[in-house]
Amino acid sequence: MAKKDRFSNTINIRNKQASYEFELLDKYVAGMVLQGTEIKSIREGKVVLKDGYCAFHREELFVYNIHISQYAQGTHFNHTITRQRKLLLNKTELIKIKKKISEKGLTLIPTRLFLSSRGFAKLEIALGKGKKLHDKRDSIKEKDVKRDLERIKY
Repeated sequence: MAKKDRFSNTINIRNKQASYEFELLDKYVAGMVLQGTEIKSIREGKVVLKDGYCAFHREELFVYNIHISQYAQGTHFNHTITRQRKLLLNKTELIKIKKKISEKGLTLIPTRLFLSSRGFAKLEIALGKGKKLHDKRDSIKEKDVKRDLERIKY
């Protein structure tokens, strides 16, 4: 009898709130430093990116408030749910991002978590500029118009 695989090979967890709250400018893909049971929880899809944000500590980039649930079969070696996790980027990318954040007052937001072809967890982060209330209303109107046009076509 074959054992049922509870881990999914196609993990694509999105932060839908980010595109509503921020105007996304540049996107980067970064690796993450994880503890043992975190990757198992990610493969089960038990991740919430909604409250996450990125910040520099010295010359390194960390992501905060990403909720990765504890692994159900984990022991006392299980990870803490919302801990800071180091992001892995090239030094030139880090310098470029740090300049943009300090000059223009932009923020770094995690937008998508996925697994690479080699099985590594990757986090897509984006430079975002906060939207005002009227900008949010405009984006809602645009989505409604696009949806109505799609209905008319088909």
